[in-house]
Amino acid sequence: MSEELVHSENPVLLVGGGPIPQGALRAAKGRYGCIVAADGGADRAREAGLEPEVVIGDMDSVSPAARSAAPRLIRVAEQDSTDFEKCLTRIRAPLILGVGFLGGRVDHELAALSAVVRHSDVPCVLIGDEDVVAHVPAALHLQLEPTTRVSLFPMAEVQGRSTGLEWPVDGLRLAPGGVIGTSNRATSGPVTLDLSPGCLILLPTGALGPLLRGLAASR
Repeated sequence: MSEELVHSENPVLLVGGGPIPQGALRAAKGRYGCIVAADGGADRAREAGLEPEVVIGDMDSVSPAARSAAPRLIRVAEQDSTDFEKCLTRIRAPLILGVGFLGGRVDHELAALSAVVRHSDVPCVLIGDEDVVAHVPAALHLQLEPTTRVSLFPMAEVQGRSTGLEWPVDGLRLAPGGVIGTSNRATSGPVTLDLSPGCLILLPTGALGPLLRGLAASR
């Protein structure tokens, strides 16, 4: 790829243009070393007291003030991808923590969830006020408290195995418009998932730590 890239040895906080609840910021606090904004997310970031080091996007929604305040701009003119995708494909970091992508417009939220699956090679976790969301890697091991909500949402046809869930997924074909895994629960042991590609996991925001540790171990 010949475009400019953002390189960081530490996790990156990526800020989108949707609502940024305080719960999401509290969960992300201390877990990143660099702030990047997706276009108009630069204004949301500044409203939340954050100063992006880089703004990436087609620059159609960021204000002149936020654009001028950013130390670095990466303008991507093409319209075939969302600003979120433009960021995912131009950030090289061990982890991307995304805030401002959940809880706003439903079409924007669905586009972000779709991008997380489409670019599943990019380590990314979206953080909302109530949920954290990530693509499920081939083998995921989570140390969760008993009764923790574990929702699995397939973005394609998915099959696999699980342990530590009240309702195992073994033998099921999960698919959009078919069987999905909403509101499952962790039991007393660790949760393990061995799934084919294309499934999202949704956990309570308070489970961000175990999710990050499980994703890091899977890599």
